[in-house]
Amino acid sequence: MRITHRAVTQTALLGLNTNLSSVAKLQRQLTSGKLISTPSDSPTGANTAMQVRQDQRAALQYARNITDGQGWLDETDSKLQSIVEHVHKVRALTVQGMNTGAMSAASREAIGVEVAQLREAMLGLANAGINGRPLFGGPTTGSAAYDAATGGYTGVGGADDVPVQKIMRRVSDSEEIRIDITGPEAFGTPGDTDLFAVVDRIARNVVGDPDELSADLTALDGALDRLLDVTAAVGARAARMDASAQLNADLQLTLTGQLEAVEDIDLAKTIMDLSQAEVGYKAALQATAKVIQPTLVDFLA
Repeated sequence: MRITHRAVTQTALLGLNTNLSSVAKLQRQLTSGKLISTPSDSPTGANTAMQVRQDQRAALQYARNITDGQGWLDETDSKLQSIVEHVHKVRALTVQGMNTGAMSAASREAIGVEVAQLREAMLGLANAGINGRPLFGGPTTGSAAYDAATGGYTGVGGADDVPVQKIMRRVSDSEEIRIDITGPEAFGTPGDTDLFAVVDRIARNVVGDPDELSADLTALDGALDRLLDVTAAVGARAARMDASAQLNADLQLTLTGQLEAVEDIDLAKTIMDLSQAEVGYKAALQATAKVIQPTLVDFLA
């Protein structure tokens, strides 16, 4: 088979272009710091990078859910702790009011007023909200969980034969954590035995019927026990949320490392490869110059 000058030239140019493409690719990688600029650079690597980025987006959403849940649970815990303190004060005043022999009518009146004020303060705490939503109102669209005037529950779930509708936050692919507590769960089923009704009764009985305070104290202790149990449950959820936050942070670091391993260059190796490619390209240029000799046309020009 006859090899023409044209075939030699084309083969030489093909080799030069291949070497030049290698140099250009390495220069692009060195400039961008990335191994993969287009899917064609590494189809497998590009697919892996896309999957890792998808996992990163999910992890970021979980992180936002966790932050929201932590804020909700911390606020709930704070309000429950304050209400527990108020209940302890009401209990102490109730015990004081039961001392019928050494208590004047004016003193009973003062205790009644103080207990009524504590009830209003507790109702205010029970109507606390976060981001425009009442903490203890369940998935209600209203702005308060309790009617400030009557003490009646106006939230959704746990009363009027409506089941509790839990507000959840997904914190990972496999875990959700509840962030809310409804008013009936925390303060009792609306009626004569819920916390606000009991405290209201104490405010009236300490003045008008001290003999009923013993039964009221028993009811108040039951309400306090319920509050303490709920506070402990909220604290346990907050601890779970904090643990999930740490796991999420670790996951994000792991995913960042995986993405860097797939996409980022090894700087020292890339510089060395570029130097070798440039040397190879220059050598190819010199070899090609020797192979492709001047023709008669070059001398006639």
